[in-house]
Amino acid sequence: MKLSARNQLAGTIVEITEGATNGIVKIEIAPGLIVSSSITNAAIEELGLQVGKPATAIIKASNVMVGVED
Repeated sequence: MKLSARNQLAGTIVEITEGATNGIVKIEIAPGLIVSSSITNAAIEELGLQVGKPATAIIKASNVMVGVED
């Protein structure tokens, strides 16, 4: 896979939850460190995503928000 995006986090799919049109895919990129992504159910099917399979979270954003507790 060749991409221009440099923020690539490789890991293993640990959970897939499909909703009405979109689903949540959780990828464990290090022990106890999970990245979640909301993608369409069609994309989940087209990519053949399954728990236990390797996957890469690719982050391409113009900004990243940061929050802290009050």
